Order: sequence, then C-alpha cells, then structure tokens
Amino acid sequence: MMDVIQPFMSVESCRSYIDELYSPDEQKVLAAAIRLKNAVIGSNRQKGNVIMQGVVPKLVQILGDINLNSDLRLQAAIILSSLTKGTPTHVQELIKLGILPVTLNAMRPSNDPKLTETCLRVISSVCTSGVPNCPLELIFAERKTISMLMSLAFHSVSNQISVTQILAVAIKTPADQNMVCEEGGVSLLATLLCSPHYPVLISTLKFVASLSHQNPNVSLDIVNASFDGKSVPDLLVQLMSRNQPPAMQLIAAKCITFLHRASAIPANDPKVMFKTLPCLVCLSKAQYDWATRVTAVETLAYLTEVDSKLQEVASISNHLIPTLANFLHYKPPGSSVAEIEHISRELRAAAFMAFASLGANDEDIRKKIIETENLMGAVVAGLQDQEPKVRLSAIRCLHSLSRSVQQLRTTFQDHSVWKPLMELLKGASDDILSVASSTLCNLLLEFSPSKEPMLESGAVELLCNLTRRCDPALRLNGTWALMNMAFQAEQKIKLQILNSLGTDQIFRLLQDPELEILMKTLGLLRNLLSSKLHIDHIMGLHGAAIMHAVMYVLEGSSDVAVKEQALCILANIGDGDTAKNFLIHNEEVLKKIKEYMTNKNVKLQVAAIFCITNLIWKEEPGSLERQLRLKEFGIDKLLHALIQSSDSFSELLVAKVKTALAQFSD
Repeated sequence: MMDVIQPFMSVESCRSYIDELYSPDEQKVLAAAIRLKNAVIGSNRQKGNVIMQGVVPKLVQILGDINLNSDLRLQAAIILSSLTKGTPTHVQELIKLGILPVTLNAMRPSNDPKLTETCLRVISSVCTSGVPNCPLELIFAERKTISMLMSLAFHSVSNQISVTQILAVAIKTPADQNMVCEEGGVSLLATLLCSPHYPVLISTLKFVASLSHQNPNVSLDIVNASFDGKSVPDLLVQLMSRNQPPAMQLIAAKCITFLHRASAIPANDPKVMFKTLPCLVCLSKAQYDWATRVTAVETLAYLTEVDSKLQEVASISNHLIPTLANFLHYKPPGSSVAEIEHISRELRAAAFMAFASLGANDEDIRKKIIETENLMGAVVAGLQDQEPKVRLSAIRCLHSLSRSVQQLRTTFQDHSVWKPLMELLKGASDDILSVASSTLCNLLLEFSPSKEPMLESGAVELLCNLTRRCDPALRLNGTWALMNMAFQAEQKIKLQILNSLGTDQIFRLLQDPELEILMKTLGLLRNLLSSKLHIDHIMGLHGAAIMHAVMYVLEGSSDVAVKEQALCILANIGDGDTAKNFLIHNEEVLKKIKEYMTNKNVKLQVAAIFCITNLIWKEEPGSLERQLRLKEFGIDKLLHALIQSSDSFSELLVAKVKTALAQFSD
C-alpha cells in the first residue's frame, strides 16, 4: 500500500501517455517514456501515482529487454532511477517488483555507457535507501557481479560514486570483504582516494570502512596498498586535515580506527595516536552538529576500547571528559519534543560508550569519570531508559566502572546501582543481558557491599538460569558470578546455590565445550567446598554426585589447568573431617591421585601431593588409620622416591613432598 493516495483526477491526468507505454509502436513508447520521465522527476506525488497505476512492471520489462532500442531502455532506467529517490515506501514497492535483479542483469550485455551509469545509480539508490528487507545479498550472489562493478568503476566519476556506495552498504560478512579484495577492491580504493571529486572521496571512504571492518587480512592489504607513491594510510591522514570538511575528517578517522582495531596499524603509530585520536576528540566539540559529534565519540570509543595507552592519551586530550559529561545533560534545539528526545538519547548513549572505553583499564581514569558531576545518576537513569541503545551503553559504562574496588565500596553503594541492574536482567535481550551479567560478576565479589541485598533480591535463581542459556557468554557469566558469590560465603548461601543449580546442571557445565565455562564451574565447586564445616555438610548432601563430577574431569582429556583445579577440589574435600572418607575409602580416587603424583607436569604433582597431605595430617583424628591405608597403596614409598630423584624438580614440589612425608608416623 502506498503512503500517499492521490485524488482520482490527479491519477487520470497522465493516463494517455501511460497507455502509450504499452503500444506496439516503439517510437510511441519512447515518446511516452520521455513524458513520464519529465512528470516524475522531482515530484514524490507523481512517483506515487506512477507506482499505484502499475507502470513499474512495464518499465522493468523494457529495461530488461535487450532487443529493444537502447534509448528506450535508457529512458526506462532514468524513470526507475527517479522513482528510487522517492519515499521509503516507494522504494519498498520497487524492491517487491524485482527492480534490483533486473537492473543488475541489464548492465551485463549493455554497450551503452549512459545506460550502465543509470542502472548503477538505480542500484545505488536502492542499496543506500535504508529500507528494511533490501536484498543486498544479490550483489554478492555471483562473483561476476563484483568483477563487473570493479571494471565499471573506472569508466566515469558517476560510476565511481555508485560502485563505492553500493559496496559500502552491501558488504556484510568477511566472505564479502574477501571477495571484493580478491577482485581488485584494494587497488580501486587506493586509486579513488586520490580523486579530486568530493562525492567520490566520501563514498570511497565509506567503502574503505566497510571493507576493513574486523578483517585483519584485508586490512593489512589496505595498509600496504598505495597509489602514485602514497600509501593508503597516508592518504587517509591527508583527508583528516583540518582544512577538509568535517564529514570527510570523520569518515577518514573511522577508516584508520578500523584498520587499527583489525591489527593492521599499531596503537603507537603516529597516524593513530597523534592524528586520528585528536581528530575524533576535536569533532566531539560543541561547534559541530550533533550527528557528527555522536559519530565522532562512538568512533573514539571503539578506537580506545582495548589499548590502555590510547585510553590514557584520550582522557587528557582537549578536555574530553568534561565534553562527554556535557553530552549527558545537553538540551539540543529541535522542531519537536520527539526529535529533542531522540538527539538527547543519541548523545547520552555515545557518552556512555566513550566512558566505558576510557575507564576499561586505569583506576585513575575511572576515578576522574566517576567524579564527573551527576555521572552515576545519569548512568542509573540510563539503565532504565526506554531506548535499548541507551540501556546497553549505560550498562557497558557501569561494567567498566565496576572494575574499581574502591568504587564498588563507595559510589556504587551510595547509588544502589544493583537495583536497576537486577531489574534490567529480567527479560532483557541477550546483548544487554551479556554485559549486565558481566557487571553482576563484579558486584558479587566478596568485598562488594551490594552482594547481600542482591542475594535477597533473587540473584541466585537469576544466575542459575543464565547457566542454562544457549549463548556461551551468558553461561560463562552466570557460572562466573556464582563462583564469586560462593567465595567465603555463608553456608546457607552455598546451599542455596547448590539447590537452585542442581548437581545435574553442574555436571552439564563440566561437559561444556567452552574451556572457560569448565574452569569457572570448577572454581565454583572449589569455593563451595571451603571451610571444614561447609565441606562436611555439602559432601554429606551431595558427595556422590560431586565425586562423580570431579573424577569425570580427571579422567578426561582436559588440559593441565582444568585437571589442577579438579585435584584442588579433591584436596579441599580431603580437608573436611567426615568428607575425607569420600577419598580414603575410594580405591579409584586413590589410584588417580597416585597417578598424578608422578605426572610430568609439576603443577599436577603438587596438587596431588596436597591431597595426600590433607588426608594424613597428624593433628586430625583418624590420621593413623588413613596413613596405613595410603601405605597399602605405596604412597609413602612413592614420596621417598620423589625425594631421591628430586634434582630436576622444582623447589615447591620438594617442599610439598617433605611436608607430606613429615606427616607419616614411623
């Protein structure tokens, strides 16, 4: 359905020459097409009329018929090009009628440069329209399409603009990037970056950004490319000069940012540190329009996200932190309340993203950010914002700041940030849930004052549910947070975790293909099985299941760090009073411990001997009987043998062996 319905007379006013489009006389069709072209150019109303009257299929048919007069096909292409510059609804209708595949095919057999140019403009308009469900994948459906676009780009300035615009929006995957690179895309962009035409440069820069984004191999090819003796990075830096328009500076800085994040240019390269970073900081200032400022700050956030030196330099560059603080409270001019609110949200989201990156590693920078007036109030408000982008940016900012032990004890507690965070975790989308649960891991550390109220608000059940999610990142965060929660916790909290999680789920987590999830699950078990009374009580309730799980890990093909954690859990069990029986009376367990005592890896040997020491400690009741049991397995002889061949062993292992031997009675 069209978005503009025209009166009946308006529709009929052009009926005569529309009818002639269907005439068998080619000259009449051409004359009608020219009149139709003149009617629709510059008028969305007439564009709507033409589409409503069902003329587009005829135009598409004319364009696709290679047997028709080239002039007629050109006129059809021009009309279609004009229609694609109408409203989004107009473009959607054209897409439904198959304009994209027909136009792509119409270029292939054409020897008419004007027709080819016009077809490229049609495709470019459709691809850059931003309408949903645009079939951009058609551009990469056949390699010969990319090859054709590459060759056509050198024919005219118009083609250069269209081709780079098409590729800039159509590239979506690493496979797309690689295909363009293999078909000569890097050489094309190096050439076009020397163009004297502003539209060509802008569209080429957008193409560079799409081609390089998160693709190390292609980015390296781009960095190594050159034209007329100038490398692509040098050309990009030239386009960042202050005498260039802000839009040019901005997209050139984004290109260098993407090349850096793809590891093609190091952080300490002057092009990154002293050109790109200052350029983005400058473009965040109040003299630029809000859209430029938002994009500059978002790009800056991405540039500085992982490198601590870039974070340090940015934090002291041109009053950046006060500038970002102004984003949080800036009241932009606007024509409506909705527009003002939209701009305000975009500014706040960008500021939160930048604060998150700046404070990712350095405590002093985090302190500066948190001391910004009303910062935490704005973050807490952002967690409750209706716009998902604002919520996600606010939670990323909170996650970054939550790495500060000092702030967890003070500012976070003063603002009770755990309350909106817990609300956010209920029914949130996966991207928000991932960052929010990562923040939760920090808030549940033993020294955090937020830990107790969060437990009372249902954090255990929420985290246990995360461990059952399909997304590995959510399972990891759930397990990690439970591990933190169990550290030096009261027995009732540990039991609550075990009851909510269940030993079956623990066993499933120990079978998880993600190594880090397996490690955090073992860390959770180790924290649960600490303190003698807790160990005995938990093993009394779940001992058989826990032993089965630990033995499963020890018998598997896991790496050294995993097996070391499993042995440490056995050592913790051996530290209990009654829990010791799960080890000392289990022949398979004792054989496994003995096996690891002679492992080639010293860490596993130390962990295994730690198990033995806890079982035979002299001062504990029943130690003599347990020593006799271990002598039956030859543990004492094995310890003596280790001492005798200890020349090549580490000092730590020797010390552990001597400690264990000292516990055996004569």
